[in-house]
Amino acid sequence: MFYHVKELQYNAKPSQPDPVYAKKLQEILGGQYGEMSVMMQYLFQGWNCRADNKYRDMILDIATEEIAHVEMIATMIAQLLDGAPAGDQELAAVDPAVHAVLGGMNPQHTIVAGLGARPDDSVGFPWTARYTIASGNLLADFRANLNAESQGRLQAVRLYEMTTDPGVRDMLSFLIARDAMHQNQWMAAIEELERTQGSLVPTDFNRDFEKQEVSYSFMNFSQGEASSHGSWAHGPSFDGQGNFEYIQSPTAMGHKPHLNPAPPFVHGTPPEDIRMMQNARNMNINQQNQFR
Repeated sequence: MFYHVKELQYNAKPSQPDPVYAKKLQEILGGQYGEMSVMMQYLFQGWNCRADNKYRDMILDIATEEIAHVEMIATMIAQLLDGAPAGDQELAAVDPAVHAVLGGMNPQHTIVAGLGARPDDSVGFPWTARYTIASGNLLADFRANLNAESQGRLQAVRLYEMTTDPGVRDMLSFLIARDAMHQNQWMAAIEELERTQGSLVPTDFNRDFEKQEVSYSFMNFSQGEASSHGSWAHGPSFDGQGNFEYIQSPTAMGHKPHLNPAPPFVHGTPPEDIRMMQNARNMNINQQNQFR
């Protein structure tokens, strides 16, 4: 069960309107690594969790906080749009500078949302559930969560650098700090799972069914040997079950593929020998028709 507290988790009030920056802020609302994505990702991971209650509880704690972050950013966007287009249109017609500013805003903020936020990214692409990952494997999911928080914090920091508005920066400083906590949180959870279950996903697969001759081979598929100087090319593997080997010039291990011709009703392009037979048959038919 969820319930709404009328106060925001943290302040979300700009010092002045800025419709162009409102468009930029849409990225951390409805973008691939925005708050809507982590909110839905964590909610479904929590609701689907079949593991220990402590993991389910932890996931839903952070998922619920992300709902609050969505509310904060949507509120900030709406206030950045206050008084944005309506009163300035006549001035924009005669002032190129004002026209340039208004031309950089998202027209859907006015036309569709009535000076409100949209569930879109900064270029107007709608948010999609395809951004989310909830596989049922906690180690795989927590690694995806760490990536989401890393990218989300990176984008929030970049947005912080793009404004001098103290109110906007204040809200972003809070979100950046929470993203730091969440990165640390997922790293701690990942370390705990790796310590008890192992580091490979899935951890319970019988590796006798794996082609183990290539399980720890780093294959160089490019010119030069710069990649050979990393810890992924030599020495013990991260899972502790093998040693990396560096293969400078990997050779093909498979067969040369040969596909059977498609049946006639597909009307594909047949192999050359069949085309030659068809051409010869067509020539014979044409010659017979000439003598009739």
